[in-house]
Amino acid sequence: MNYNNKSSQYFSNVRVEMLKYLPKDSSRILEVGCGRGCFGASLKKENNREVWGLELMPEEGKEAKKVLDRVLIGKCEDLLNDLPDNYFDAIYFNDVLEHLFDPYSLLKEIKRKLTDKGVVISSIPNIRYHNEFRSFLFKKDWKYEQKGVLDFTHMRFFTGKSIQKMYKDAGYVVNTHEGINKTKSLKPYFLNILFLFTQLDIFYVQYATVASKAQL
Repeated sequence: MNYNNKSSQYFSNVRVEMLKYLPKDSSRILEVGCGRGCFGASLKKENNREVWGLELMPEEGKEAKKVLDRVLIGKCEDLLNDLPDNYFDAIYFNDVLEHLFDPYSLLKEIKRKLTDKGVVISSIPNIRYHNEFRSFLFKKDWKYEQKGVLDFTHMRFFTGKSIQKMYKDAGYVVNTHEGINKTKSLKPYFLNILFLFTQLDIFYVQYATVASKAQL
């Protein structure tokens, strides 16, 4: 997948809305798809945290090495064996899993990198967000964009329900699952009038999920 056409902001975005999902006692954190390390650097500001990153793009990974404790560059699926087992208290996927061909297998495999108290934290775009919902329901269209829910680099698409199922099937317990970045548009309200307010998920651009390992 070609990410060379992405703007520099794409790799420098600090997802401040995702900070609140990190457990307070997390001291060793991995960010998959760390870009230039801006989000990871914000995590390091508290409690002397150790933050690692995985990044596909070499140039962005080099920048991340300047601010994170350790950065591995390459496909995350190929780097799993280079990560220590039972080491991370939290693993972040900020809008990353939808870019992977097989996020389901990756979630299963990366589970062994978590400590017993460890969690996976993800932000995943909602394909039922009202803009897309209206487009394919009423306009019968599916148009890829440079960014957003229908980003041309996305390999997988999810609803809130399918995200929860993915985690459960991979052997996790979902602790938190909620819509984030709610739209300010009035259009979803009008759509909900048509559907008797049964489509509340269309207000949210993404879902934030926190999941821990299921106890055997």
